[in-house]
Amino acid sequence: MLKICSFQAGKKCVKCAPLLTQTCVDVLQIGQYTLKNNLIVAPMAGVTDRPFRELCMRYGAGMAVSEMMSSNPKLWKTSKSQNRMVHEGESGIRSVQIAGADPKLMAEAAQHCVETGAQIIDINMGCPAKKVNKKLAGSALLQRPDLIEEILLAVVNAVDVPVTLKTRTGWDPDNRNCVQVAKMAEQCGIQALALHGRTRACMYKGEAEYDNIKAVKEAISIPVIANGDIDSPEKARFVLDYTGADALMIGRPAQGRPWIFKEIQHYLETGELMPPLPIEEVKATLLGHVHALHQFYGEFLGPRIARKHVGWYLKEHEQANDFRRSFNAIEDASLQLSQLESYFDHVAS
Repeated sequence: MLKICSFQAGKKCVKCAPLLTQTCVDVLQIGQYTLKNNLIVAPMAGVTDRPFRELCMRYGAGMAVSEMMSSNPKLWKTSKSQNRMVHEGESGIRSVQIAGADPKLMAEAAQHCVETGAQIIDINMGCPAKKVNKKLAGSALLQRPDLIEEILLAVVNAVDVPVTLKTRTGWDPDNRNCVQVAKMAEQCGIQALALHGRTRACMYKGEAEYDNIKAVKEAISIPVIANGDIDSPEKARFVLDYTGADALMIGRPAQGRPWIFKEIQHYLETGELMPPLPIEEVKATLLGHVHALHQFYGEFLGPRIARKHVGWYLKEHEQANDFRRSFNAIEDASLQLSQLESYFDHVAS
């Protein structure tokens, strides 16, 4: 973890020297890669595809982790897996997440991802979904520390790029073993650890807790990335200060609000909140995102995938309920864009 203070006239460093006219910027180092800041887009299945990653990076994220890819080689040639892979030519540091329970297959999946352009491999041991856990993958592995160690060693030894780990605090509130797993990860050569402040049993219910993230940070020397319910600049500042984490990973709060990374970075640097994003910029961002989805997935699948993103963008628009229902029935890509144009013209009038 590097800390760099860059002088900017008229601004004060909110972490280092409040009386000086400078601002402090945290820079995260993972292996040989230096991120431009300490804000990372969390991997989310069905969400963090290439268009979404690129958009979040444009709005200031230091890195975006790809959707979870199965370690089963039989699935690598499917269109879904092809879309989930990162490839040469993508902007920023290319990190791809893999999931599975077989050490050998996980190692082969890591090698395959590196061959197609991944610069960092992230191992999923945090997904709470039943369809993943029933295969002993994701957070189900938290019940098998012996298998965790085998997988970590197999993947780290299989590739010459940094390997990171994303996990949860434990299997359930009575069985939190994140400190044990974190120490094991460091010993196995993992170069950064992202920790979601919930157990597998908690799913996404209730509020994330940060005591265990703080305990992990105190127990290991590799970078620790805090994850869970970081939905505002003020919350970001609190989590960093409370846990001592080196970075933040943001998932669901970025859905329909990719500019949250810009808002948080601005607050961390200046201690001041940005004004709300102008409606014209929201319009341009949403239209650009929907168009990118159409291009990436094609005329048939693109409009269907765009529906959930539009719902997230407009969830706080009280007047959008009827529009969302009619929008979800549209199957034509060009009609989607024209209807969104009309919606924003009406809102602005």
